[in-house]
Amino acid sequence: MLNSLGPLRLWTTVGVLLGAYVLLHSISHGEPVIPRQSLRTLPFTVGDWEGQEQPLSEETVHALGVTDFVNRVYHRPLDPPVLLYIGYYASQRTGDTMHSPKNCLPGAGWDPISSDYATIPLTSSRKIVVNDYVIQKDLNKQLVLYWYQGRGRVIASEYAGKLWMVTDAILRNRTDGALVRLVTPMSDGETSARTRLISFAQVLFPDLEANIPK
Repeated sequence: MLNSLGPLRLWTTVGVLLGAYVLLHSISHGEPVIPRQSLRTLPFTVGDWEGQEQPLSEETVHALGVTDFVNRVYHRPLDPPVLLYIGYYASQRTGDTMHSPKNCLPGAGWDPISSDYATIPLTSSRKIVVNDYVIQKDLNKQLVLYWYQGRGRVIASEYAGKLWMVTDAILRNRTDGALVRLVTPMSDGETSARTRLISFAQVLFPDLEANIPK
């Protein structure tokens, strides 16, 4: 009996998301332009990390369908680097939607090893839950932390993100949001890699508030 509930939950979720997708695209009125700073204004110095731009090809940017993006690698002495990618979408009504790393990274030759959630304490009273994803290509392992941010929320689940997007489209006439992704090599071990990404996210997050509207 319990085993039979799995497919039922799956198809129920698929049905809800398909219905939400149809409803979202049936609402055709334009969205407001939300004031924000360009992602390019994010600081190159984040804590004790120094960043450098990593340009993306025009083909890649077109495929992503982003309104704005930043793609950088951050370094600090004695540590492996942290790669930061943020893709912002002013609207997701017309087919330009966020690409889940769980779909994109395997397409780039990375094999998924494990998938979980990580909790990042931001202050004494606030925490965010993000995706924790280990990938591998040949002998190279990397740790990925990513989340969806916008309209006042930080969400890990792709399904919850879609449902909130439809809800906000109906109630607030907004579908804007961003994918935030951090990647680091695991050459110094999984624990060190996770500690590194969490500490980087903690110092980065306050700067995101001006670039990703609430």
